[in-house]
Amino acid sequence: MSINAVKAVEFGDGVQVAYSRGSEAHDEIAFDAAKKKFHRLSNRAGGFEEDYQFRDVRVVGYLKPIPTLKKALRSVDMITKEPFLAQHERSDTCTVPAAGVIGESMVALVLARAFLEKFGGDSLEETTRTIPGIVNSFVPTRNLP
Repeated sequence: MSINAVKAVEFGDGVQVAYSRGSEAHDEIAFDAAKKKFHRLSNRAGGFEEDYQFRDVRVVGYLKPIPTLKKALRSVDMITKEPFLAQHERSDTCTVPAAGVIGESMVALVLARAFLEKFGGDSLEETTRTIPGIVNSFVPTRNLP
């Protein structure tokens, strides 16, 4: 929500879950005897209810429409307070490519901040000691035990 063009955010099935029955909205838990691990049978929560299995994080950001139009919109002169039609100055065609990169980056930063709040550490080495095996699975290491 810190991205200016984003007007709504949903995680997993998001708003759709609000219109579902409870039996359709939850991620049921099962036990895999072979792996000796609990797991969820679905990912309606968008990856935020999993343990250390790192399910796909599904976040949808809803963008406002492009603010520049070829049609002049009504406005008001700030000095005279008189109405006038705004001047067409530019024409953006699509914000999705840039917004996708910005959105992915922002989600990564927020998740990294939450990860460090949970597991702490002033350095990669300290964080790795806090949760052995987790950081090494997705962060490039250099001379770590």
